[in-house]
Amino acid sequence: MRHHKAYQFRIYPTRDQATLIAKTIGCARFVYNHFLNLWNETYLKTGKGLSYHRCSVMLPSMKKNEDTKWLKEVDSIALQSSIKNLSDSFTRFFKEQNQKPKFKSKKNPIQSYTTKYVNDNISIEGNKIKLPKLGVVKFAKSQEPKGRILNATIRKNASGKFFVSLLCEEEIQVLQETNQAIGIDLGITDFAIFSDGRKIDNNKFTLKMEKKLKREQRKLSRRARLAKEKGIALFEAKNYQKQKRKVARLYEKVVNQRTDFLNKLSTEIIKNHDVICIEDLNTKSMLRNRKLAKSISDVSWSSFVTKLQYKADWYGRKLIKINRWFPSSQLCSTCGHNDGKKSLEVREWTCSVCHTCHDRDLNASQNILQEGLKVQVFT
Repeated sequence: MRHHKAYQFRIYPTRDQATLIAKTIGCARFVYNHFLNLWNETYLKTGKGLSYHRCSVMLPSMKKNEDTKWLKEVDSIALQSSIKNLSDSFTRFFKEQNQKPKFKSKKNPIQSYTTKYVNDNISIEGNKIKLPKLGVVKFAKSQEPKGRILNATIRKNASGKFFVSLLCEEEIQVLQETNQAIGIDLGITDFAIFSDGRKIDNNKFTLKMEKKLKREQRKLSRRARLAKEKGIALFEAKNYQKQKRKVARLYEKVVNQRTDFLNKLSTEIIKNHDVICIEDLNTKSMLRNRKLAKSISDVSWSSFVTKLQYKADWYGRKLIKINRWFPSSQLCSTCGHNDGKKSLEVREWTCSVCHTCHDRDLNASQNILQEGLKVQVFT
C-alpha cells in the first residue's frame, strides 16, 4: 500500500547557501503575513475571506513592485507553498480543527520553508542533495529515500543547524502476522508496562540534563541582563546569541534522545504484535497538574501513541485505544471484581474476592489488553 513517509537529513550549506536559506525563510514569512493581513481585512469588510487562487495571482505583481521586488531572489515555489499553507490553515480553522492562523515571527526558534518537487528540481546525488535555487548541498545521508519525492522542507533550528525533510510517496509492505496481542499501560516511574510482564524504564532525558541546562540558562540570563544594561538589542548581542545557541543545542540533544527511544520502542512493538491495546489518555488535562506536568511532558506519551498509530497504519497492525474512563487500575484482571478507587500511592493490592495479589501497573496493562480484545470483537 502506498503511504507518505518523511526522511530527515542534516545539511551543510556553504555561507552563500546559508544566506539564501535565510532570505527564503524571510520571504516566505513575509508573504504568509502579508496575505494573512489581507485575508483578515477582506473578511472584516466583506464578511468573506480570500482563497489560495486569489492570493496566488497577486504574487507576480508583488515581484514587479519596487518595494517588494526582492521576492524574485528566492525560490518561487516556496512563496506559493507559503500561501497554500495559509489557505490550508483557514480551511482547518473553519472545520474547527485548529485555531485561527497567527502571524509568523522571526523570533520563533525553528524557521523553515517548503518547496515542491517539479521537473527533477530535487534529487539525491551521492552524498549531496540538489535543492531549488540552492543548487547542490552536502548532507549526512543516513538512509536511502525510496519512492517518489513530493516536497522538501528546509529548516534552521535554534541551535544553528540546518536540516532537510523529504516527503516521499512509497510502497510499504505489510508485515507478516504474528498472532500476538499486547496491552500497554503508560506510566511515569516506568515508561511502559506490558501485559506480558515487561517494564520499560523511563529514561528521564530532561532530568539527566537538568543540572547542565540550569547552569547554561543562568549564563544566558546574565548575558541578557548585561546586554540590556549596555543598551544593546538581544539580536545584536553576540555573546547572548552564542549562549542562546548553546542552550538550544542542549535541548536539541534531549529531543533527539527521546525521539530515538520512542522510534525504536514503537517499531519493536509494531513488528512483534498484530494488536496493540492502549489507553486513550487525556494528556492535555493531565498537564494541568503542576506536580506531575514536568514528568508527563518528559515522557511524551502523545508522541509515542502517534508513532504507534502511523506505524500500525503502515504495516497492517491494529491499534485499539481504550476509553480513558475505563477503570484499568481498579479492576482485578483475574476475576473482574472492582474493589473501588485506589490512590496513586497504592502500587500493590490484593483482590478481596479471588485474593490475587496484583502489581498495580501490570494489572492495569492486562485489563487494557482484555478490554481491547473485547472492543476488537465488536468493531
